[in-house]
Amino acid sequence: MKAMVLKSFGGSGSFELREVPKPVPHAGQVLVRVHATSINPLDYQVRRGDYPDLVQLPAITGHDVSGVVEEVGPGVTTFAPGDEVWYTPQIFDGPGSYAEYHVAAESIIGKKPASLSHLEAASLSLVGGTVWEALIVRAALRVGESILIHGGAGGVGHVAIQVAKAMGARVFTTVREANAGFVRSLGADVVIDYEKEDYVDAIMGETGGRGVDVVFDTIGGNTLSRSPDALAQLGRVVSIVDIAQPQNLVQAWGKNASYHFVFTRQNRGKLDDLSALVARGQLRPHVGAVYSLADIGLAHARLESPNNGVQGKIAIAVEPSLIP
Repeated sequence: MKAMVLKSFGGSGSFELREVPKPVPHAGQVLVRVHATSINPLDYQVRRGDYPDLVQLPAITGHDVSGVVEEVGPGVTTFAPGDEVWYTPQIFDGPGSYAEYHVAAESIIGKKPASLSHLEAASLSLVGGTVWEALIVRAALRVGESILIHGGAGGVGHVAIQVAKAMGARVFTTVREANAGFVRSLGADVVIDYEKEDYVDAIMGETGGRGVDVVFDTIGGNTLSRSPDALAQLGRVVSIVDIAQPQNLVQAWGKNASYHFVFTRQNRGKLDDLSALVARGQLRPHVGAVYSLADIGLAHARLESPNNGVQGKIAIAVEPSLIP
């Protein structure tokens, strides 16, 4: 099979298209022909060498799969050849999705939502699971609460807006002016142009000085230290970003705030919950760009570029017929 292999840590040119052996499913495993995958910040973090002790080179990386079951191993009862499935491979535990075939444990695989294309499903599995873990499991977002989502036009952010609205929350989000219409179309109630407005001032003005119940950090920087200024008493801050340096959280102490740091866990349950939202018309991933398997390096370079012009996700058409 063809696979994009990470031959060394470094820039976007560190991948090489190779012929590698097709994997074989063992007991409790499913062999999937990958139709599509997508690009996440985690992907370029792995590529550039942020986690050298967890990735053994050469490596097949990638963290989203949408495809069709080709073969099942002994003991598998949930799936059969021909089933359309989607999932996130176990992170830092075996080969990833930048290949024509992938093997995964039956327990982490879900049946692909019928209304989503493979490109769309592959654009939702990791970010959707991350959002569910962050907002529902960890922040316990409730009906009638308010949430600030930093970076609402991005891969995680645009899904977070839809999930938060489905939960009955009032959604604030920060974006560039060019993305304001996009996030409003997803359901954002208050859009803050972070290049022209201070988000703390905007939120305190909109809430009469109360602040929001939850802050979801997808961008990093000084967000952990500044977010309490926009937070209500007993509010929650959830971050999916690596903490590069210490930050002063004294304001969080004064707000009796709780902090949650999320690294998503793989399981079928979250995929099924997301599928239910998709079926009800409350969630749909947006594919902002599509590249071929051979052009994964170009897709990485674009996602890393400031002002890359991509709304939502960059998808990878592993099956050539899916390329627009």
